[in-house]
Amino acid sequence: MPAATLSRKNTRKNNRKSTRAKTATPARAAKASPASAPTVPAWHVAPDKTRAWKRLAALAKRGRAMDLRQAFAKDRSRGARFAVEALGIHLDYSKNLVDGDVVDALLALAKECGVAKHAKAMFAGEAINLTENRAVLHAALRAPKGSVMKVDGENVVPHVHAVLDRMAAFADAVRSGAWRGHTGKKITAVVNIGIGGSDLGPVMAYEALKDFTRRDIACRYVSNIDGEDFYEKTRDLDPETTLFVVSSKTFTTIETMTNAQTARAWTLAKLKNPAAVARHFVAVSTNAEEVAKFGIDTANMFGFWDWVGGRYSMDSAIGLSTMIAVGPAAFHELLAGFRDMDEHFRTAPAKKNLPYHLALVGIWNREFLGFDTVAVLPYCQYLHRFSAYLQQLDMESNGKRVQLDGAACRWQTAPVIWGEPGTNGQHAFYQMIHQGSSPVPCDFLAFAKPLHDVGTPATGMHHDILLANLFAQGEALAFGKTPAEVRAEGTPEWLVPHRTFPGNRPSNTLLCEKLSPRMLGRLIALYEHKVFVQGSIWRVNSFDQWGVELGKVLAKRIIPELSGAKAAKTGHDSSTDALIARYRAWRGR
Repeated sequence: MPAATLSRKNTRKNNRKSTRAKTATPARAAKASPASAPTVPAWHVAPDKTRAWKRLAALAKRGRAMDLRQAFAKDRSRGARFAVEALGIHLDYSKNLVDGDVVDALLALAKECGVAKHAKAMFAGEAINLTENRAVLHAALRAPKGSVMKVDGENVVPHVHAVLDRMAAFADAVRSGAWRGHTGKKITAVVNIGIGGSDLGPVMAYEALKDFTRRDIACRYVSNIDGEDFYEKTRDLDPETTLFVVSSKTFTTIETMTNAQTARAWTLAKLKNPAAVARHFVAVSTNAEEVAKFGIDTANMFGFWDWVGGRYSMDSAIGLSTMIAVGPAAFHELLAGFRDMDEHFRTAPAKKNLPYHLALVGIWNREFLGFDTVAVLPYCQYLHRFSAYLQQLDMESNGKRVQLDGAACRWQTAPVIWGEPGTNGQHAFYQMIHQGSSPVPCDFLAFAKPLHDVGTPATGMHHDILLANLFAQGEALAFGKTPAEVRAEGTPEWLVPHRTFPGNRPSNTLLCEKLSPRMLGRLIALYEHKVFVQGSIWRVNSFDQWGVELGKVLAKRIIPELSGAKAAKTGHDSSTDALIARYRAWRGR
């Protein structure tokens, strides 16, 4: 019997065994939202009712009037005093409009708002997602074997590692060529089909870790319902050598399943035999019935759990495409990085805690200085999808207008997150950051050691130039350029205002040692816990996303109104009715 065939049979046997064990796990069962409003813990107080909030409100006037030039001149140790370092990450927040009193008050705010108690409840597996009555335990996805993290009294860590082991066996089979397509050819392309958390995390990780990937297996990501996305991602692929990973917890998400059905038709247009689906499709889902109905062998279904939110799922089975790309060993290094930051967040004192400081400076800028956006600016081309990933993590988590008890927030919540890599952004939107009417706090990210040290001393070392630009941008934003300095250069008086930089524009710099799977895990978890701290203080549920539902419901109603043979009476508003009519007319319907 050929080795590849034997490998397939053993893999199928082991996968079925693991699937049965996993399916029987009680912790997987979804919980219904409680019929009555859940009780919010007494320690989860509204921030504006705390003494620290009132203290910060009083300090805000001083913060808005702060001059960073003077602050650095008066305190030569400011750059070291307002910095935290751990796990190879140096966070310099000294270029924010803060002083010692502000930092002390922010730390007091976190304490009064029960952030540490909330974190303890999360790590203990309590159902802190109150509106959905669910635990929030993405930290269990990277917990080491032998550890204990419970949901409803059951240790979920063994189930996590059972799935990770199945993922590793499958990834090795694809990478080695033991897993082959329907016609016996090796897989040379993996296409992940998902959306939201089933896409943003995996594609970001793939791009970030591209230097660690197998280049003979192309990884691509289809998420948009726009057919052009599927067309462009598959136009040069061969169905005989392409594997699709369909990532949908329910296996009913309209965008994902529409793309999956299109992928199925694309595959069978060449391979003809429906049995080919089982060799060219695997599922990341919990809905075995729908997976089987699609034609995927449920032995090749990789599950996850309701205590894993989509935007926190890239280190679960959702990361299967990532594991195929980088290999199981590197994927476990990624998980180890997440775990490093989990332990730091859980155990380090607030004064030395990276997520606390990153979060609290953000609270200060958002609530008390009135800044509406944050630009995340990685000076690393490998992180060119990092800002897009953080948009979902931050804005879907904390973009809420009501508190845990349903009362309206009396404070601002999530800022708008945006950004692009430097130095490209410097030639696009930095004009606005430096001289625009609305200051934009910035997070600059960089690595001291490049993966590829390109250039020569004679022509210029690329990484030195890159990092020089990063350090210069933070300095320019903080200190600006005064009218007197502009005049001293001989600038005509009429031109002075145009060449003046106001300065006092806040930024953080996160300087890391070197990009690796482990460092990427640390960075992602740093931002996860930053979002957690801010959501705790804002007293919102960072783990539901009801705001994405209404548009989906309306879209399902409109679809037949666009594609039907005859125009229907829709009952929409006059604008929507007119748009539907125009669309139908231009489509010849």
